Formats: sequence, C-alpha cells, structure tokens
Amino acid sequence: GEALPKPLEEQFFANMASGTQLHNLYGPTEAAIDVSYWACEQGSQYFQVPIGRPISNTQLLVLDQHNQLLPQGVVGELHIGGLGLARGYLNRPELTQERFIANRFSSQPGARLYKTGDLVHWLADGNLAFIGRIDDQVKIRGFRIELGEIESTLLRLDNVRDATVIAYDEPTSLVAFVVPTIQDGREQADFIEQCRSSLKLSLPDYMLPSLFVVLDEIPLTPNGKVDRNSLNISELSIGQHEFVAPTSKTEQMLCEIWQDLLGIEQVGVTDNFFELGGHSLLAIRMVTHVNTSLSINLNLREIFTRNTIRSIAALIELEIKLSTVDIEMESDDQSIEELDW
Repeated sequence: GEALPKPLEEQFFANMASGTQLHNLYGPTEAAIDVSYWACEQGSQYFQVPIGRPISNTQLLVLDQHNQLLPQGVVGELHIGGLGLARGYLNRPELTQERFIANRFSSQPGARLYKTGDLVHWLADGNLAFIGRIDDQVKIRGFRIELGEIESTLLRLDNVRDATVIAYDEPTSLVAFVVPTIQDGREQADFIEQCRSSLKLSLPDYMLPSLFVVLDEIPLTPNGKVDRNSLNISELSIGQHEFVAPTSKTEQMLCEIWQDLLGIEQVGVTDNFFELGGHSLLAIRMVTHVNTSLSINLNLREIFTRNTIRSIAALIELEIKLSTVDIEMESDDQSIEELDW
C-alpha cells in the first residue's frame, strides 16, 4: 500500500538468492488494485523505484489541472482509464462524479477516467515515476510546489539516507528534514550546505527549503508513514547560525526590519535572509523600506549576493558615505561657479 523505497529494493537484492525477482505494482482500489508494473533491476541507475507501464486494457494519462496532457518529466496527476475501473462509489453520486470524469482521449462512448490524486511524471524510457500525493502539494508565494519532488531530489544525493519536506505558515516557507548517510555532528553545517547547493542545481529558487533540520531518523507512525505531527520545527534545533547581536545603528535597524518582515523574534547579523524564510517579494519590501528611511539607492540585486545583515549594513554605510561625498562635491562646484561669475 506504500511506495517501494529504493533502500528496500537494494536490501532485497543484497539478501535474496541470485535470480529472485521483485515486481513493483501500483494501483488503487477504484481500478481493480493493480494498473501498472515494474520489474525491479539489481543495480538500477534510477534514484527511485518506478511504478512502470500500464497493464493490458489499461490507459494511464498524466494531466495538469486543466486536464491537458503533460510531456515527459513534467509532474501532473495520474488518471486511469480502461476496463478495470469501478462503476463508482456506492451511494455517493457526488463523489463518483468528482473522481470519475469523462475520458475525452478515448473513442469509446461513455469512457471514463479515474482521478487518482497521485502525482507522477513520465521517464525517458516510457515508464512512470511516482512523486507523491496531490494532498502534499502546497502553494507558496503563488507557486504550486510538490513536496515529493523536493524529497525525491534530496534522496538522489549520495550523502542523504532519508528525507521529508513540510511547509509551515508563519512565514509560509519550506523545511527539509534530512537524515545523512553518515552521522557526524561536527560536520552538520557542511552537510546542510552540501544539500542546499545540490538542490540549487536541480530546482528553481521557489522550491528551495528555507531551513534544513538534520535528524537521526525520520519519525514514523505505527503503520510506517511519516509522522508529520512529530516534525515540529519550534521544538527542534534548526542548526542555524549562532546568534550574533548587532553592533551598529544600521545593523540594529536591519534586524528590526527583518524581524517585522519575517515574523521572527530574534535575528542575528550573520543570519541569512533567504534561509530564514525570505524571498524576492520580501526583499523588495526591505529595500524599499531602507531606501525610504535613509534616502539612499540600495540596489535589489545586492540583496541576493549580500544576504546577511552584516554585509548589507556595510553596503548601506558605504552608500551613505558616497551620498555625502556627492553632496560635498556639488557644494564645492557651486562655490567655484559663483566665484567665476
């Protein structure tokens, strides 16, 4: 009833006799249980176990929210058609109408599709990869994000044994809980930075977790599912920078602005704006606030390269000095002009 984890597949081949076969079957009750199959391969290069291809008399389609077909590699909801579909839900006509829709891709009269609620995408070889439940899809700053896609990307990394990602609301952001293959508390910061850097190569910025939490194990419920109720970030050590207090009026002003924008009680001068949950829209508000308050022209691009309070404060103080020099030079020029006249 659950996705077959890659480590379990590897454990199977390591412990079973040579030639023993392992088949990964996928399918919901609404479609006669199994609708796709994959013959597992020892030493497969897939970072996750595919759910394979449709069985006979079954049609599998990957559609977007507008019921349009999606190409290879693009995540969408899996729809099932064919002879194996149930007639509907007993005495629940509204639910039946919602989940069993007309199949406009079939020439058969009355053909239907079942909306599985599962997120998948086509692989290059024509097999399907399971990503997660559409229930786990979140919307952050206007972007639809599949948490399972971030988790799958993390699990590709050699130094990651297990991972899960959740969204939290204040501010709305993503947190990645990661279990390293080798537990070494002394190198936790390096491990987090490796995870963050690797994700940047594969995912757009809006899908990057703001926080990374290193765990010994991902907590599970008695039936083996991730126990998300135990992943309470307020009670965990997030592994952020040690708090460093502001030492100048500029740093103090920025700390207060960040605390207000990010909804955080305490911000240190070495904390990273984007790792604390900041994003481009909040960065614009921050720059506008600073420019208005100090009558300078701080460039938004600088925030993406100088993303700590200490580095931004140094830049602001430089801008203030340059502005003062410009005013003095204009004053000197005016005096010279008056003298010449």
